[in-house]
Amino acid sequence: QAIDGAIEQLNQFRDSPAGHIRLNVAVEAATLLLAPVLPVFAERYPDIELDIVASNRIVDVTEARFDAGIRYGGTVPEDMVAQRLSADVRWVVAASPEYLARFGEPRHPHDLQQHRCVSNRLGNSRIYKWEFERGEEQLTVKVPPLLTVDLAETGVVAILQGFGLMYLPEPLIAEHVSAGRLRLVLTDWASYGPGFYIYYSSRYQVPTGLRLLISLVREMKPLGL
Repeated sequence: QAIDGAIEQLNQFRDSPAGHIRLNVAVEAATLLLAPVLPVFAERYPDIELDIVASNRIVDVTEARFDAGIRYGGTVPEDMVAQRLSADVRWVVAASPEYLARFGEPRHPHDLQQHRCVSNRLGNSRIYKWEFERGEEQLTVKVPPLLTVDLAETGVVAILQGFGLMYLPEPLIAEHVSAGRLRLVLTDWASYGPGFYIYYSSRYQVPTGLRLLISLVREMKPLGL
């Protein structure tokens, strides 16, 4: 910490800031939010080293000596300072055209009970329930999971091969949908969940490198804001 403080003091006199930033980031945030801005960040700030640990397991970022964490808003620890980095995320249900041709398309969330489904395991080991809304109507469906994954990308590979249906953030599969490899179903029931937030201890002096990264994400808005 003393070394970090000395670097921060030097940054006040540098033309180009330097330092080391260590982040604990949800896997989807690393892929969708950070990856698009990293090349620009490296060009602007070549002397700032980023160490990104992508994991859906929730850890105490202070105890584990991370500078900050990035999670969906609903999973950020309450005792942390949090700043929004993205717009809310649309959650959708998707499957391959081959699966839908073979097993049919669900017309109502309750129809999911008759389908093969891929469920997500949260960082705290809970199974993610599928949430839907249409107008004033809201539903939470506990599907019968034939497969449970803790990395959404694993489930995406499975449904691309015709495994079944999966509930996941729309940006994660946008390219597959555009290319026709996946199809969205129950789109009139799609719901929005909290976007990504960066968080850190209120007792923590935010280093220059982290402030610059936050500013760049907000400038580029890879997931809207």
